[in-house]
Amino acid sequence: MLRFEDASRREWLETNGLGGYASSTLAGMNTRRYHGLLVAAGRVLLAKIEETLVVGSRRYELSTNRYPGAVHPQGYAWLQEFRLDPFPVLVFECEGTLLEKSVFMVHGEDTTVVQYQASEACEIELRPLIAFRDYHALTHENGALRADVEMAPGSVSVAPYEGLPALHLAHAGGRVDPLGCWYRNFEYDRERERGLDYLEDLFQPFTLTLNLAADARAAVVASTGPRAVDSAEGLRRAETARRKALGAGSLERAADQFLVEVLGWRAEACPTRRSTIIAGYHWFTDWGRDTMISLPGLTLSTGRPETARAILLSFASVADRGMLPNRFPEAGGAPEYNTVDATLWYFEAIRAYAARTGDFAFVRDHLYEVLAGMISWHECGTRYGIRVDAAGLLQAGEPGTQLTWMDAKVGDWVVTPRRGKPVEIQALWYNALRVMEDFAGRFGREAQRAHYASLAGRARAAFAEQFWNGAQGCLFDVVDGGQADASIRPNQIFAVSLSHRMLPRERASSVVETVRRHLLTPYGLRTLAPSDPQYRGRYEGSALSRDGAYHQGTVWPWLLGPFIEASLAVNEDSAEARRQAAEWLSPLLEYLDREGTGQLPEVFDGDPPHRAGGAIAQAWSVAELLRIREMIRYRE
Repeated sequence: MLRFEDASRREWLETNGLGGYASSTLAGMNTRRYHGLLVAAGRVLLAKIEETLVVGSRRYELSTNRYPGAVHPQGYAWLQEFRLDPFPVLVFECEGTLLEKSVFMVHGEDTTVVQYQASEACEIELRPLIAFRDYHALTHENGALRADVEMAPGSVSVAPYEGLPALHLAHAGGRVDPLGCWYRNFEYDRERERGLDYLEDLFQPFTLTLNLAADARAAVVASTGPRAVDSAEGLRRAETARRKALGAGSLERAADQFLVEVLGWRAEACPTRRSTIIAGYHWFTDWGRDTMISLPGLTLSTGRPETARAILLSFASVADRGMLPNRFPEAGGAPEYNTVDATLWYFEAIRAYAARTGDFAFVRDHLYEVLAGMISWHECGTRYGIRVDAAGLLQAGEPGTQLTWMDAKVGDWVVTPRRGKPVEIQALWYNALRVMEDFAGRFGREAQRAHYASLAGRARAAFAEQFWNGAQGCLFDVVDGGQADASIRPNQIFAVSLSHRMLPRERASSVVETVRRHLLTPYGLRTLAPSDPQYRGRYEGSALSRDGAYHQGTVWPWLLGPFIEASLAVNEDSAEARRQAAEWLSPLLEYLDREGTGQLPEVFDGDPPHRAGGAIAQAWSVAELLRIREMIRYRE
């Protein structure tokens, strides 16, 4: 039996390759506004299904909910086992009767299949609870909801609000009682912890009762379009085969959940789909920075170069004034270009693609001119003061903006503004110039090759002069005019980890050692040294509290990737360095298969015991483990 504390905190995730998902806790108790059995296009349609197992005259409530002052029912008490096989499977034991419940989503559809299998003949009563609201919001009892239920043989449908898709539940000849009612005052624990509204009402439109034959599976298929229940077994076989083809490892399966096809941002005018990467679940969409950092690990390290190619092309089409978007608004508005590093990471993603595939012709024919335009815009100046300064380094920022990955902002408070010349931006700029020098040389563009080489040489010389912090044996985090920020942060590691490095070996080794001594934890790098007065060791509480800690000590797993790559570089890729790297990866891999239930989170606390926080599944956390694990194995 799983303890309630563990079963209510650990969360599972199913995705469908379209950005939709199903997710809850092992206990079946929704603890977030984002939880749901069918979440499509940013809307929670089917929040959950209340289940009662009926064996003869005995009734067993299998659901778990938190209401004010009570947990009711307490179905977690019957839960004996949870496993990913390959999707979530929960096993209940009710006084000798075993019931196995499995949940999976259909790839490429907004469809969730829930299957039940009992050890003896019995009935199961299913009471769907619907929300039909934006997944960032909550719903409450209201008179606008239309309670009508449309019944047909093997199907029941509801369409509670105008302008939203209908929900169809296919079943195998169950009995439908169309009388509906509101369930009031669900409490969501994680939302309360996050300092947000946490009370919700959900509507039950009908009750569906299924007869379960001994050892035979019965299903309900929840979808935004009509589906026949007799398709459930075929869908199960197809999805099992698809996931098996991904590879046997947990990381490969985790990576698949972030690779999606979504509608283009001008969907109404041109309803086409574009390939991209979801930055994290539950509340992130696709972000330019996250996509480019994650692309090598999620696609190239998993043998999906065609997906990498499609994503690179997709983003080339939305480059504007030499910049890639920071993010695409969920409401379908124009992309937002408030980032300095997404564009620079694009160069590294393309370099990694070309190095892996040898497909330089693709780069030449489709991407090179886009990249050359980006360099030109950065030389002459683009949005938010992003331009090359007189010394050849890249400066960026205006008051009230946050352009680097350390982008927390609460109202008008920019927590880590980093205006001027951030250290990782210089490393990325230099790397981009050397990448372009190589491409130009390969493509016979000698004048451009010489120009990029000259720019890179100037940047490297200026960097050595302005950024070395001799007192601490590392790099300044930001240089702005005559001011240099000596905060010990992980951003300096990119000057050592990127393919084209800016530091001589002695200084590079000192940077790696400084980062190791001050920032390394079992789950990644802290964003600020604990000795700093601004350090915050807990990522918790209200939005203000969390954003104040987000980059002030909180641990980010994805940073373990560049740290290990830098460590391998300064230690000449020795056998001992590879052994140490594998040891550093081990805690996160263990987390993936245990507490993470097949995924890796966005962040951990800076202080022990390093509790996980933020999004439960983050693309670059998984991507960097895949990339570095492959690097270690390849070099062995």
